[in-house]
Amino acid sequence: MNDDTRFTRHPIPTRAAGLRLDQAVAEMFPDYSRSRLTAWIKAGDVLLDGAPAVPRQIVRGGEIVSLHARPGQEVPMKPEEIALDIRYEDADVLVINKPAGLVVHPGAGQPAGTLQNALLHFDARLAEIPRAGIVHRLDKDTSGVMVVARSLRAHTKLVEALQERDVHRQYVAVVLGAMIAGGSVDAPIGRHPHDRLKQAVVDEPAGKPARTHYRVRERFRAHTLVECRLETGRTHQIRVHMAYAKHPLVGDTQYGGGLKLPKGATDDLIQTLRSFKRQALHAEKLEFAHPVTGATISTEVAVPQDFLGLVRALREDTAVAKR
Repeated sequence: MNDDTRFTRHPIPTRAAGLRLDQAVAEMFPDYSRSRLTAWIKAGDVLLDGAPAVPRQIVRGGEIVSLHARPGQEVPMKPEEIALDIRYEDADVLVINKPAGLVVHPGAGQPAGTLQNALLHFDARLAEIPRAGIVHRLDKDTSGVMVVARSLRAHTKLVEALQERDVHRQYVAVVLGAMIAGGSVDAPIGRHPHDRLKQAVVDEPAGKPARTHYRVRERFRAHTLVECRLETGRTHQIRVHMAYAKHPLVGDTQYGGGLKLPKGATDDLIQTLRSFKRQALHAEKLEFAHPVTGATISTEVAVPQDFLGLVRALREDTAVAKR
């Protein structure tokens, strides 16, 4: 075997039971493209319980996948010295507070300068974990708390916990419109039929089940501060669901949250809303069972200064209007 070949052995998670082998390994090893993994299966570089397999072979969960990742097939991920705000750390997990503006992992148009690059600099051993331990993501312009796996056993358990909806994820957002009461949005989400950069509420099977619960924290004249809880974790879920409910997020021009000024708005509010150039969304709380010890890990992070300034400006404008 070439010294540069990466070898890893990993059990197929029980949640993958019934999938084809190529589908299961695509979920297990997201650092590699599905076409590359399929080619490796066909070449005998992916073994199932020590034996060659075929891409369409159905898995039952629990089998051991042995992967020989050949050199030169994927672009190596470079560690980068980017500051991390770590809120909890042990041998198996990290909980971090991601700032707005930081992309979680490389993609089209963003080959470097991501959280994944930062994690590899923080701990070089994360190179042995799929996506450097990232098991869920926040959008570039969403701030807040995330969990990262530091071991393969933690990665498997955390992915399963997310799939089983056993991770409590709580967000806070500022939306357009003065909402009367809280509620839930239960509507499937999939890729937008005409814009591949967006998600949308679409019928199944194109859309996957998605459910968001929200409640009012504070009402302003033409905006509302809401708390959102995710029951599922689809791409752009809160942004799509709140827009679907006719209350898009402030600053989220992609989903209809353009500038909206109350009549007679204060100069401070006008300036604040015009300068707020991201979606007003913050992941404030994350709670989960530790993947190894089972202990409850609960982390809550305050909203950043730009979000705090937005809420203050809305609050002061409302107070002025009542005088």
